[in-house]
Amino acid sequence: ILYFPCIFCPQTQQPPLTCIIMSKGTVVLAYSGGLDTSCILVWLKEEGYDVITYLANIGQVEDFDAAKKKAESLGAKKVFIEDLRAEFVEEFIWPSVQASAIYEDRYLLGTSVARPCIARRQIQIARQEGAQYVSHGATGKGNDQIRFELTCYALYPEVQIIAPWRIPEFYNRFVGRKDLMEYAEKNGIPVPVTPKAPWSMDANLMHISYESGILENPKSHAPAGLYLMTKSPEDAPNSPDVLEIEFKKGVPIKVTHVKEGKSKDTPLDIFSYLNEMGGRHGVGRIDIVENRFIGMKSRGIYETPGGTILYHAHLDIETFTMDREVRRIKQGLGVKFAEMLYNGFWYSPECEFVRHCIDKSQERVEGKVQLSVFKGQVYILGRESPKSLYNEDLVR
Repeated sequence: ILYFPCIFCPQTQQPPLTCIIMSKGTVVLAYSGGLDTSCILVWLKEEGYDVITYLANIGQVEDFDAAKKKAESLGAKKVFIEDLRAEFVEEFIWPSVQASAIYEDRYLLGTSVARPCIARRQIQIARQEGAQYVSHGATGKGNDQIRFELTCYALYPEVQIIAPWRIPEFYNRFVGRKDLMEYAEKNGIPVPVTPKAPWSMDANLMHISYESGILENPKSHAPAGLYLMTKSPEDAPNSPDVLEIEFKKGVPIKVTHVKEGKSKDTPLDIFSYLNEMGGRHGVGRIDIVENRFIGMKSRGIYETPGGTILYHAHLDIETFTMDREVRRIKQGLGVKFAEMLYNGFWYSPECEFVRHCIDKSQERVEGKVQLSVFKGQVYILGRESPKSLYNEDLVR
Protein backbone atom coordinates (compact mmCIF):
# COMPACT_ATOMS: atom_id res chain seq x y z
CA ILE A 1 0.00 0.00 0.00
CA LEU A 2 1.32 3.44 -0.96
CA TYR A 3 0.36 6.48 1.13
CA PHE A 4 0.37 10.04 -0.30
CA PRO A 5 -0.68 13.26 1.51
CA CYS A 6 -3.50 15.04 -0.33
CA ILE A 7 -3.46 18.79 -1.10
CA PHE A 8 -4.78 21.03 1.70
CA CYS A 9 -8.28 22.24 0.81
CA PRO A 10 -8.40 26.09 0.93
CA GLN A 11 -12.23 26.29 0.86
CA THR A 12 -12.93 24.14 3.91
CA GLN A 13 -9.61 24.72 5.62
CA GLN A 14 -9.69 21.06 6.57
CA PRO A 15 -6.42 19.30 7.38
CA PRO A 16 -5.02 17.21 4.57
CA LEU A 17 -6.34 13.71 4.19
CA THR A 18 -4.23 10.73 3.29
CA CYS A 19 -4.89 9.05 -0.04
CA ILE A 20 -4.32 5.32 -0.12
CA ILE A 21 -3.23 3.79 -3.41
CA MET A 22 -3.16 0.01 -3.49
CA SER A 23 -0.03 -1.58 -4.93
CA LYS A 24 -0.67 -4.11 -7.67
CA GLY A 25 1.68 -6.49 -5.87
CA THR A 26 5.33 -7.40 -5.58
CA VAL A 27 7.42 -8.42 -8.58
CA VAL A 28 10.90 -9.98 -8.56
CA LEU A 29 12.76 -8.60 -11.57
CA ALA A 30 15.74 -10.42 -13.08
CA TYR A 31 18.01 -7.39 -13.19
CA SER A 32 21.31 -6.84 -14.97
CA GLY A 33 21.97 -3.20 -14.14
CA GLY A 34 21.91 -2.33 -17.83
CA LEU A 35 19.74 0.15 -19.67
CA ASP A 36 16.88 -2.23 -20.53
CA THR A 37 16.25 -3.72 -17.09
CA SER A 38 16.81 -0.36 -15.37
CA CYS A 39 14.06 1.12 -17.55
CA ILE A 40 11.87 -1.89 -16.85
CA LEU A 41 12.40 -1.39 -13.10
CA VAL A 42 11.15 2.22 -13.29
CA TRP A 43 8.32 1.28 -15.67
CA LEU A 44 7.10 -1.44 -13.29
CA LYS A 45 7.03 1.10 -10.49
CA GLU A 46 5.07 3.48 -12.74
CA GLU A 47 2.60 0.67 -13.31
CA GLY A 48 2.07 0.35 -9.56
CA TYR A 49 4.23 -2.61 -8.58
CA ASP A 50 6.64 -2.96 -5.68
CA VAL A 51 9.88 -4.13 -7.31
CA ILE A 52 12.50 -6.46 -5.87
CA THR A 53 15.57 -6.75 -8.08
CA TYR A 54 17.69 -9.87 -8.34
CA LEU A 55 21.09 -10.17 -10.00
CA ALA A 56 22.82 -13.55 -10.30
CA ASN A 57 26.60 -13.86 -10.28
CA ILE A 58 27.27 -16.78 -12.62
CA GLY A 59 30.81 -15.75 -13.50
CA GLN A 60 30.24 -12.68 -15.67
CA VAL A 61 32.45 -9.60 -15.29
CA GLU A 62 30.19 -7.18 -13.45
CA ASP A 63 30.36 -4.38 -10.87
CA PHE A 64 27.81 -5.90 -8.51
CA ASP A 65 28.07 -3.15 -5.89
CA ALA A 66 27.38 -0.49 -8.52
CA ALA A 67 24.40 -2.48 -9.82
CA LYS A 68 22.99 -2.76 -6.31
CA LYS A 69 23.35 0.96 -5.64
CA LYS A 70 21.76 1.75 -9.00
CA ALA A 71 18.73 -0.45 -8.30
CA GLU A 72 18.30 1.09 -4.86
CA SER A 73 18.52 4.60 -6.29
CA LEU A 74 15.80 3.74 -8.82
CA GLY A 75 13.41 2.66 -6.09
CA ALA A 76 13.86 -1.09 -5.74
CA LYS A 77 12.20 -2.30 -2.55
CA LYS A 78 14.96 -4.86 -2.01
CA VAL A 79 18.04 -5.91 -3.96
CA PHE A 80 19.40 -9.45 -4.04
CA ILE A 81 22.89 -10.14 -5.39
CA GLU A 82 23.34 -13.92 -5.41
CA ASP A 83 26.64 -15.75 -5.99
CA LEU A 84 25.57 -18.87 -7.88
CA ARG A 85 28.92 -19.80 -9.43
CA ALA A 86 29.58 -22.98 -7.42
CA GLU A 87 26.09 -24.41 -7.85
CA PHE A 88 26.12 -23.40 -11.52
CA VAL A 89 29.16 -25.61 -12.08
CA GLU A 90 28.16 -28.55 -9.89
CA GLU A 91 24.43 -28.76 -10.58
CA PHE A 92 24.20 -27.56 -14.17
CA ILE A 93 27.53 -27.63 -16.03
CA TRP A 94 28.62 -31.02 -14.67
CA PRO A 95 25.42 -32.83 -15.81
CA SER A 96 25.96 -31.26 -19.24
CA VAL A 97 29.52 -32.61 -19.30
CA GLN A 98 28.26 -36.08 -18.33
CA ALA A 99 25.75 -35.91 -21.18
CA SER A 100 28.31 -34.65 -23.74
CA ALA A 101 25.54 -32.12 -24.39
CA ILE A 102 25.95 -30.35 -27.71
CA TYR A 103 23.15 -28.76 -29.73
CA GLU A 104 23.07 -29.29 -33.49
CA ASP A 105 26.56 -30.80 -33.39
CA ARG A 106 28.39 -27.58 -32.44
CA TYR A 107 26.85 -25.47 -29.67
CA LEU A 108 27.88 -26.37 -26.10
CA LEU A 109 24.80 -24.65 -24.64
CA GLY A 110 26.50 -22.05 -22.43
CA THR A 111 23.51 -19.68 -22.33
CA SER A 112 20.93 -22.46 -22.20
CA VAL A 113 22.47 -24.16 -19.17
CA ALA A 114 22.66 -20.91 -17.19
CA ARG A 115 18.98 -20.02 -17.45
CA PRO A 116 17.50 -22.73 -15.20
CA CYS A 117 20.13 -21.89 -12.58
CA ILE A 118 19.27 -18.17 -12.67
CA ALA A 119 15.50 -18.65 -12.79
CA ARG A 120 15.49 -21.20 -9.97
CA ARG A 121 16.96 -18.66 -7.56
CA GLN A 122 14.55 -15.99 -8.83
CA ILE A 123 11.63 -18.24 -7.91
CA GLN A 124 13.13 -19.04 -4.52
CA ILE A 125 13.31 -15.30 -3.80
CA ALA A 126 9.75 -14.77 -5.06
CA ARG A 127 8.43 -17.44 -2.71
CA GLN A 128 10.56 -16.19 0.17
CA GLU A 129 9.34 -12.61 -0.27
CA GLY A 130 5.73 -13.52 -0.99
CA ALA A 131 5.89 -12.02 -4.49
CA GLN A 132 3.02 -12.81 -6.84
CA TYR A 133 4.94 -11.79 -9.97
CA VAL A 134 8.31 -12.26 -11.64
CA SER A 135 9.64 -10.28 -14.57
CA HIS A 136 12.52 -10.45 -17.05
CA GLY A 137 13.97 -8.40 -19.90
CA ALA A 138 14.14 -11.14 -22.53
CA THR A 139 12.87 -10.20 -25.97
CA GLY A 140 9.91 -11.76 -27.72
CA LYS A 141 12.05 -13.26 -30.51
CA GLY A 142 14.56 -15.22 -28.45
CA ASN A 143 14.82 -18.50 -26.57
CA ASP A 144 15.49 -16.97 -23.15
CA GLN A 145 11.89 -15.91 -22.56
CA ILE A 146 10.87 -19.57 -22.86
CA ARG A 147 13.73 -20.86 -20.72
CA PHE A 148 12.98 -18.42 -17.91
CA GLU A 149 9.24 -18.86 -18.00
CA LEU A 150 9.14 -22.66 -18.21
CA THR A 151 11.41 -22.79 -15.17
CA CYS A 152 9.22 -20.32 -13.29
CA TYR A 153 6.01 -22.20 -14.04
CA ALA A 154 7.60 -25.57 -13.19
CA LEU A 155 8.81 -24.38 -9.77
CA TYR A 156 6.01 -21.90 -8.91
CA PRO A 157 2.89 -22.75 -10.95
CA GLU A 158 0.82 -19.93 -9.44
CA VAL A 159 3.29 -17.18 -10.34
CA GLN A 160 2.35 -14.51 -12.87
CA ILE A 161 4.99 -13.41 -15.36
CA ILE A 162 5.43 -9.87 -16.62
CA ALA A 163 7.36 -9.89 -19.90
CA PRO A 164 7.51 -6.20 -20.95
CA TRP A 165 8.91 -6.88 -24.41
CA ARG A 166 5.71 -8.81 -25.19
CA ILE A 167 3.37 -6.15 -23.81
CA PRO A 168 2.20 -3.77 -26.60
CA GLU A 169 2.05 -0.75 -24.28
CA PHE A 170 5.73 -1.27 -23.50
CA TYR A 171 7.24 -2.25 -26.85
CA ASN A 172 5.25 0.37 -28.77
CA ARG A 173 6.53 2.99 -26.35
CA PHE A 174 10.15 1.83 -26.57
CA VAL A 175 10.67 1.10 -30.24
CA GLY A 176 14.45 1.51 -30.17
CA ARG A 177 17.41 2.28 -27.96
CA LYS A 178 16.83 6.01 -28.48
CA ASP A 179 13.44 5.77 -26.75
CA LEU A 180 15.01 3.94 -23.82
CA MET A 181 17.74 6.58 -23.54
CA GLU A 182 15.18 9.41 -23.52
CA TYR A 183 13.11 7.62 -20.88
CA ALA A 184 16.22 7.06 -18.79
CA GLU A 185 17.23 10.71 -18.93
CA LYS A 186 13.69 11.79 -18.05
CA ASN A 187 13.55 9.47 -15.03
CA GLY A 188 17.05 9.95 -13.67
CA ILE A 189 18.30 6.54 -14.78
CA PRO A 190 22.10 6.63 -15.29
CA VAL A 191 22.82 5.99 -18.95
CA PRO A 192 25.93 4.20 -20.32
CA VAL A 193 28.85 6.54 -20.86
CA THR A 194 30.67 4.15 -23.20
CA PRO A 195 29.43 3.43 -26.72
CA LYS A 196 27.30 0.30 -27.00
CA ALA A 197 28.92 -2.54 -28.96
CA PRO A 198 27.14 -3.11 -32.28
CA TRP A 199 26.04 -6.59 -31.11
CA SER A 200 24.49 -8.12 -28.00
CA MET A 201 26.51 -10.21 -25.59
CA ASP A 202 25.73 -12.74 -22.85
CA ALA A 203 28.53 -13.82 -20.53
CA ASN A 204 28.82 -16.40 -17.79
CA LEU A 205 31.36 -18.87 -16.42
CA MET A 206 30.60 -21.32 -19.23
CA HIS A 207 30.94 -19.00 -22.22
CA ILE A 208 30.33 -15.66 -23.92
CA SER A 209 27.85 -15.42 -26.77
CA TYR A 210 27.58 -12.66 -29.37
CA GLU A 211 24.64 -12.04 -31.69
CA SER A 212 22.38 -9.41 -33.29
CA GLY A 213 23.40 -6.01 -34.65
CA ILE A 214 26.06 -6.21 -37.34
CA LEU A 215 26.27 -10.00 -36.80
CA GLU A 216 22.77 -10.53 -38.20
CA ASN A 217 24.27 -10.67 -41.69
CA PRO A 218 25.48 -14.29 -41.70
CA LYS A 219 28.09 -13.49 -44.34
CA SER A 220 29.82 -10.81 -42.24
CA HIS A 221 33.00 -11.90 -40.51
CA ALA A 222 33.29 -11.37 -36.77
CA PRO A 223 35.34 -8.24 -36.00
CA ALA A 224 38.81 -8.95 -34.66
CA GLY A 225 38.10 -7.24 -31.35
CA LEU A 226 34.89 -9.11 -30.61
CA TYR A 227 36.26 -12.00 -28.53
CA LEU A 228 36.78 -11.30 -24.83
CA MET A 229 37.33 -14.74 -23.33
CA THR A 230 39.89 -16.23 -25.70
CA LYS A 231 43.03 -15.10 -27.49
CA SER A 232 43.20 -15.39 -31.23
CA PRO A 233 44.94 -18.69 -32.04
CA GLU A 234 47.39 -16.65 -34.11
CA ASP A 235 48.43 -14.75 -30.98
CA ALA A 236 48.41 -17.77 -28.68
CA PRO A 237 51.67 -19.17 -27.22
CA ASN A 238 53.94 -21.08 -29.55
CA SER A 239 54.22 -24.01 -27.16
CA PRO A 240 51.32 -26.09 -25.78
CA ASP A 241 50.16 -26.52 -22.21
CA VAL A 242 49.72 -30.17 -21.21
CA LEU A 243 46.95 -30.93 -18.73
CA GLU A 244 45.79 -34.04 -16.93
CA ILE A 245 42.10 -34.21 -16.02
CA GLU A 246 40.87 -36.85 -13.59
CA PHE A 247 37.23 -37.98 -13.78
CA LYS A 248 34.97 -39.91 -11.44
CA LYS A 249 31.42 -40.86 -12.40
CA GLY A 250 31.76 -38.73 -15.50
CA VAL A 251 32.67 -35.44 -13.80
CA PRO A 252 36.12 -33.90 -13.35
CA ILE A 253 37.49 -34.09 -9.83
CA LYS A 254 41.00 -32.73 -10.47
CA VAL A 255 43.01 -30.93 -13.13
CA THR A 256 46.80 -30.77 -13.09
CA HIS A 257 49.24 -28.80 -15.24
CA VAL A 258 51.73 -31.55 -16.04
CA LYS A 259 54.81 -29.35 -16.40
CA GLU A 260 54.10 -26.85 -13.62
CA GLY A 261 52.57 -29.34 -11.19
CA LYS A 262 49.75 -26.91 -10.40
CA SER A 263 46.46 -28.63 -9.45
CA LYS A 264 42.84 -27.63 -8.87
CA ASP A 265 40.35 -29.94 -7.18
CA THR A 266 37.11 -28.06 -6.45
CA PRO A 267 34.46 -27.78 -9.18
CA LEU A 268 34.59 -23.99 -9.46
CA ASP A 269 38.40 -23.90 -9.41
CA ILE A 270 38.66 -26.72 -11.96
CA PHE A 271 36.35 -25.04 -14.42
CA SER A 272 37.88 -21.58 -13.93
CA TYR A 273 41.37 -22.97 -14.50
CA LEU A 274 40.29 -24.76 -17.68
CA ASN A 275 38.77 -21.49 -18.90
CA GLU A 276 42.09 -19.79 -18.24
CA MET A 277 44.12 -22.44 -20.09
CA GLY A 278 41.68 -22.70 -22.98
CA GLY A 279 41.37 -18.94 -23.29
CA ARG A 280 45.13 -18.55 -23.38
CA HIS A 281 45.31 -20.84 -26.41
CA GLY A 282 42.20 -19.63 -28.27
CA VAL A 283 40.23 -22.83 -27.66
CA GLY A 284 36.46 -23.00 -28.10
CA ARG A 285 35.51 -20.40 -30.72
CA ILE A 286 32.62 -21.18 -33.06
CA ASP A 287 30.49 -19.16 -35.50
CA ILE A 288 27.21 -20.90 -36.36
CA VAL A 289 23.65 -20.50 -37.56
CA GLU A 290 21.26 -22.39 -35.28
CA ASN A 291 17.56 -23.20 -35.12
CA ARG A 292 15.78 -21.39 -32.31
CA PHE A 293 12.91 -23.11 -30.51
CA ILE A 294 10.50 -20.35 -31.56
CA GLY A 295 10.91 -21.29 -35.23
CA MET A 296 13.56 -19.02 -36.71
CA LYS A 297 17.25 -19.33 -37.51
CA SER A 298 19.78 -17.10 -35.79
CA ARG A 299 23.50 -16.52 -36.11
CA GLY A 300 25.52 -16.90 -32.92
CA ILE A 301 29.22 -16.58 -32.17
CA TYR A 302 30.42 -18.39 -29.05
CA GLU A 303 33.62 -18.89 -27.09
CA THR A 304 33.59 -21.78 -24.62
CA PRO A 305 37.20 -22.57 -23.66
CA GLY A 306 36.83 -24.71 -20.53
CA GLY A 307 33.71 -26.43 -21.81
CA THR A 308 35.43 -27.40 -25.06
CA ILE A 309 38.37 -28.95 -23.21
CA LEU A 310 36.03 -30.95 -20.99
CA TYR A 311 33.89 -32.07 -23.92
CA HIS A 312 36.90 -33.71 -25.60
CA ALA A 313 38.38 -35.13 -22.39
CA HIS A 314 35.10 -36.61 -21.17
CA LEU A 315 34.35 -38.12 -24.58
CA ASP A 316 37.71 -39.88 -24.48
CA ILE A 317 37.44 -41.35 -20.98
CA GLU A 318 33.80 -42.35 -21.57
CA THR A 319 34.65 -44.33 -24.71
CA PHE A 320 37.51 -45.98 -22.82
CA THR A 321 35.37 -47.20 -19.92
CA MET A 322 31.78 -47.62 -21.15
CA ASP A 323 30.19 -50.67 -22.73
CA ARG A 324 29.58 -50.22 -26.46
CA GLU A 325 25.81 -50.83 -26.40
CA VAL A 326 25.27 -48.72 -23.29
CA ARG A 327 27.12 -45.90 -24.98
CA ARG A 328 24.96 -46.09 -28.08
CA ILE A 329 21.86 -45.59 -25.96
CA LYS A 330 23.57 -42.88 -23.93
CA GLN A 331 24.53 -40.99 -27.09
CA GLY A 332 20.87 -40.80 -28.11
CA LEU A 333 19.92 -39.62 -24.63
CA GLY A 334 22.63 -36.95 -24.83
CA VAL A 335 21.15 -35.57 -28.05
CA LYS A 336 17.68 -35.56 -26.48
CA PHE A 337 19.02 -33.87 -23.35
CA ALA A 338 20.73 -31.16 -25.41
CA GLU A 339 17.49 -30.39 -27.26
CA MET A 340 15.49 -30.20 -24.01
CA LEU A 341 18.13 -28.00 -22.41
CA TYR A 342 18.23 -25.66 -25.40
CA ASN A 343 14.43 -25.40 -25.45
CA GLY A 344 14.10 -24.66 -21.73
CA PHE A 345 12.79 -27.99 -20.43
CA TRP A 346 15.38 -28.57 -17.66
CA TYR A 347 12.70 -28.96 -14.98
CA SER A 348 10.33 -31.10 -17.05
CA PRO A 349 9.70 -34.69 -15.90
CA GLU A 350 11.12 -36.06 -19.14
CA CYS A 351 14.37 -34.11 -18.73
CA GLU A 352 14.67 -35.25 -15.12
CA PHE A 353 14.27 -38.84 -16.31
CA VAL A 354 16.91 -38.43 -19.04
CA ARG A 355 19.35 -36.84 -16.59
CA HIS A 356 18.83 -39.76 -14.22
CA CYS A 357 19.56 -42.25 -17.01
CA ILE A 358 22.68 -40.36 -18.10
CA ASP A 359 23.92 -40.16 -14.51
CA LYS A 360 23.45 -43.94 -14.19
CA SER A 361 25.49 -44.46 -17.38
CA GLN A 362 28.43 -42.60 -15.83
CA GLU A 363 29.05 -44.95 -12.90
CA ARG A 364 32.11 -46.53 -14.55
CA VAL A 365 33.40 -43.36 -16.23
CA GLU A 366 36.52 -42.66 -14.23
CA GLY A 367 40.20 -42.25 -14.90
CA LYS A 368 42.70 -39.71 -16.16
CA VAL A 369 43.09 -38.07 -19.56
CA GLN A 370 46.19 -36.18 -20.65
CA LEU A 371 45.77 -33.58 -23.37
CA SER A 372 47.41 -30.51 -24.80
CA VAL A 373 45.86 -27.18 -25.70
CA PHE A 374 47.57 -25.38 -28.54
CA LYS A 375 46.63 -22.77 -31.16
CA GLY A 376 42.86 -23.18 -30.80
CA GLN A 377 42.87 -26.98 -30.62
CA VAL A 378 42.57 -29.72 -28.00
CA TYR A 379 44.77 -32.77 -28.63
CA ILE A 380 44.23 -35.97 -26.64
CA LEU A 381 47.58 -37.50 -25.68
CA GLY A 382 46.71 -40.52 -23.53
CA ARG A 383 44.40 -41.99 -20.92
CA GLU A 384 44.32 -44.50 -18.04
CA SER A 385 41.55 -45.95 -15.89
CA PRO A 386 41.06 -48.66 -13.26
CA LYS A 387 37.76 -49.42 -15.03
CA SER A 388 39.11 -49.53 -18.56
CA LEU A 389 37.48 -51.96 -20.97
CA TYR A 390 40.55 -51.86 -23.20
CA ASN A 391 42.44 -55.18 -23.22
CA GLU A 392 46.00 -54.62 -24.32
CA ASP A 393 46.67 -58.35 -24.54
CA LEU A 394 43.91 -58.81 -27.12
CA VAL A 395 45.24 -56.18 -29.48
CA ARG A 396 48.83 -57.42 -29.54
